[in-house]
Amino acid sequence: MDDDLRISGVGSRAEAALRLTAAPVFAERHAAAPAGNDIVQDNVVTSSRAGTVPAAVPSAAAASAGAQPAPTVWVLKCHRAGDHAQSLALANELGWPYVVKDMEFHWYELFFALADKVSLAGFDRRRSSPLTPPWPDLVIMAGRRNEIPARWIRAQSAGRTKVVVIGRYWTPPKDLDLVVTTPQFRLPTHHGNVLLNDFPLHLASKQRLTEAGKLWAPRVAGLPGPYVTLLVGGSTGPYVFSRRTARRLGREASAFARALGASLLVTTSARTGRGAMQALRAAIDVPCHFYQWRPRDPDNPYLGFLGLADAVIATADSMSMIAEACMTDRPVYLFEFGNGPAAMHGPRARDPQNRQWWRPSQLLDQGVAGLPYAWWIGRPARRLNRSRDIRLVLDRYIASGRAQWLSDELLADPARVRKNAATTHAKPLEDVELAAQAVRRLLGLAA
Repeated sequence: MDDDLRISGVGSRAEAALRLTAAPVFAERHAAAPAGNDIVQDNVVTSSRAGTVPAAVPSAAAASAGAQPAPTVWVLKCHRAGDHAQSLALANELGWPYVVKDMEFHWYELFFALADKVSLAGFDRRRSSPLTPPWPDLVIMAGRRNEIPARWIRAQSAGRTKVVVIGRYWTPPKDLDLVVTTPQFRLPTHHGNVLLNDFPLHLASKQRLTEAGKLWAPRVAGLPGPYVTLLVGGSTGPYVFSRRTARRLGREASAFARALGASLLVTTSARTGRGAMQALRAAIDVPCHFYQWRPRDPDNPYLGFLGLADAVIATADSMSMIAEACMTDRPVYLFEFGNGPAAMHGPRARDPQNRQWWRPSQLLDQGVAGLPYAWWIGRPARRLNRSRDIRLVLDRYIASGRAQWLSDELLADPARVRKNAATTHAKPLEDVELAAQAVRRLLGLAA
């Protein structure tokens, strides 16, 4: 189904042939996967089964160091787009040329991980980028499956290669060089090589958003401004983005936009179910541009919509999506959903009925599939307990003033909506800079 440019209410639609070769999209689940194994970033990053292509642009670090060469960096590609984007964000922030290695695995690789066997026995060499000398100075990676190959690379270099893990680690921290993590994973932080950031790393710089916004501005010129960008994630862990929830989001986002006299710029994600997507679209009754996520779509407007935003509403299931929204320097509002013991800590959670998962209305909406996950969230984080409690990060977004809940109380007063949107702004995030400083110290370079 094509993008929808809606000039009036639900029944009035015009098909928009809005095609744009936009900048790469880096939000969790929104990223359009590159073709083949070729990945291009600011420092010219490529890797393929045929080998690697060196960076064509000298890094800032190398320039400032004179004749001293910049450290060599490999980024091991994670199968989860959001986690891989965090690795790329750190590599970009360091400013050194780097190579992205495509990583594929056999189904039985978990057995070698459980045995803590540092080898490439579970690594699919045929479908992956080559892991051959010269070995890099630094490996940046995310995802459990990449840890064993990263440690294998370090072993081949006789310990010279440093391994940096983003997010949650599987290997004991003492066997890693640096871990950059966030509160949602509930990992022990008493190890000297674990950096606990407040928020995830991301690639949505202010410059990228501004440039993408300029590209997309002519394509939404038929919609009256200002613009409220609506970022839609989907089901994750104990949180189900159901049709009922999607309809509520459509109503609340429409009410918010109507109070501002604004149009909605809506972008969905790979986790947005088809039924929920249709329910959301049908519930929106203000002018909008509705983008339905498509894989490998070069015209994904995600960054452009953020660059054009006068305010942002984001579903509260994606920590990276919220981090990118904060880079707009616009007010950011979080849409709360889910119920029961793992309910988010927003205003809906204070309603006893929304915490009583056994009520028929709640069971019909959220089901019972998320209850085991909610139980695991309440247990201590262990190697086999891979649950994450995103509420711990959401609480920090709220407490730091970078975001606020989209509440019924706010929507009930249009004048308050207008005043709130005019006087609040998201604060910039500094987590990627902190991570880069830690890496430079690890390599013995000035931070």
